[in-house]
Amino acid sequence: MSRAVARVCPPHLVDRRDDLVQTAMMRLMELQRREPDRERWTASYLYRVAYTALVDEIRNVERRKEVGLEVVEALPEPPVAMGNPEQSARASQIARAVRDCLRKLVEDRRLAVTLYLQGHTVPEAAELLGWDGKRTENLVYRGLGALRLCLSTKGFEP
Repeated sequence: MSRAVARVCPPHLVDRRDDLVQTAMMRLMELQRREPDRERWTASYLYRVAYTALVDEIRNVERRKEVGLEVVEALPEPPVAMGNPEQSARASQIARAVRDCLRKLVEDRRLAVTLYLQGHTVPEAAELLGWDGKRTENLVYRGLGALRLCLSTKGFEP
């Protein structure tokens, strides 16, 4: 299965290859459970399972609009709002300040807060990070407090 996934996996998803192999294997196990009399899978069928697992992963990534947690400094600049240059400049200043303040957070807090700011709930963030829910909740709320404090020292009041 790993050869089939490696064959269909594009270079920009190479870091997810192991997850794709696992997903494809889970699909094969489910099919084996439903069809216990089937003994062998053809190479073309394994390729098709790997391909559908890849397509589903690409759709999930696009739907969630994921941004790598470790690449805070590489976040794109927000689009310029049409019409009001002062509002656009203010939004750019705030975005730069938030990125700068996020860089200053301890890594665990930064990861938890980044997921929270991306729209994930605390339980979702805990699941994604593999942490206990209470730990993630503490990291998010303490991280948000530190973020607010940092922003206020930069002159951005809530």
